[in-house]
Amino acid sequence: MKKNCSKKLSSVILCMALIVAMALVTAGCKDSSGNGTPTGAGPKDNTEDIEKATQLGEGSTKFTFSVVDKEGSETWFEIHTDQETVGKALLELDLIAGEESAYGLFVKTVNGITADYDKDGVYWAFYINDEYAQTGVDSTTITEGDSYSFRIE
Repeated sequence: MKKNCSKKLSSVILCMALIVAMALVTAGCKDSSGNGTPTGAGPKDNTEDIEKATQLGEGSTKFTFSVVDKEGSETWFEIHTDQETVGKALLELDLIAGEESAYGLFVKTVNGITADYDKDGVYWAFYINDEYAQTGVDSTTITEGDSYSFRIE
């Protein structure tokens, strides 16, 4: 009987711990408005920001590029280039800097802002059309109409 009661108590405690964990995960996915949309996810209307974008470079291909700093401030650029990759275009305009590694360019500085993971625990994340990129900036071919961004995370 004592063994049964002990198992029952363990099950109740485990269920309560799972409920608390799920509540914390759900709360962590809400943005500041509390609407349940993960921060940085989903399309948002940036038309006004893009219209105010600083135009940089010369070339026949253009794309939009944004930088989101630690405070969440977003700066927009309209990039004009003849380069084939996003990385080469941004390097050419001195918008990004970093170190070459076995995996490609490790971007440490974007628009003059340095993210040092070893010091601050933050890094520059690369996004394509508001989705976390599956390729590095230096191997991402420019697709006109796509939007690229770096965000401190």
